[in-house]
Amino acid sequence: MKTADLPVLEVELIAVTRAILGIGIGLLVHDYLCAERRAPIGWTCLAVGLLTTIPLATRVYGSAHD
Repeated sequence: MKTADLPVLEVELIAVTRAILGIGIGLLVHDYLCAERRAPIGWTCLAVGLLTTIPLATRVYGSAHD
């Protein structure tokens, strides 16, 4: 198993991006809000979660291979 030393801040950022991504997916698949409000919020959370995950993932995987 490969390990990577990560500062606490990076671990927290990873957790936050996962949470935002999960919230976005949850809003898109659930009928809690009306569709007019749910879809824009869900797609925004999904996009933010994905876009913020990319740099963090490359940093984590890059440090694991060093």
